[in-house]
Amino acid sequence: MLIQPVVHRDARGLFLEIHHTDRYRDAGLDVVFVQDNLSCSRRGVLRGLHFQSPCPQGKLVMVLRGDITDVIVDIRRGSPTFGQHLALRMTADAHQQLWIPPGLAHGFVVHSDTADVLYKCTERYRPDAQRAIRWDDPDLGIDWGISDPILSPRDAAAPPLSALTDLPRWMP
Repeated sequence: MLIQPVVHRDARGLFLEIHHTDRYRDAGLDVVFVQDNLSCSRRGVLRGLHFQSPCPQGKLVMVLRGDITDVIVDIRRGSPTFGQHLALRMTADAHQQLWIPPGLAHGFVVHSDTADVLYKCTERYRPDAQRAIRWDDPDLGIDWGISDPILSPRDAAAPPLSALTDLPRWMP
């Protein structure tokens, strides 16, 4: 779900509500966020593809500064869209928010000099549950718009989706 908050602009700058429980509930998103994260990265950094299992996190993602390609992959066993992905260019200027339901893997790559990405989570981060999928898994066919990203050691060593057994299950 892509959400476009109302942005109020005038000579002083702008104002927008980053979170509004009633607005989200009216749009069909009735969740409770328990943790906010801020990621600050430089050009060429690729973070992901990350997920938690067990205790998958839903995430509401927003770019506060910069330009990224945000990618989500459906990794829910039994889902009709299992293994499919969505890649979406997001910029701070657009003020969009992307809702990522629990059970989807998430990652992004930075195209601007720097990027600050805020994401609200429905579950707390659990280091023992953190998992990753190889960013360039050929079965996923994701076009990140970059050929030699800057990766963490964990992301560089991540397995392909086909090697993972502890994936979340789809709940129709």
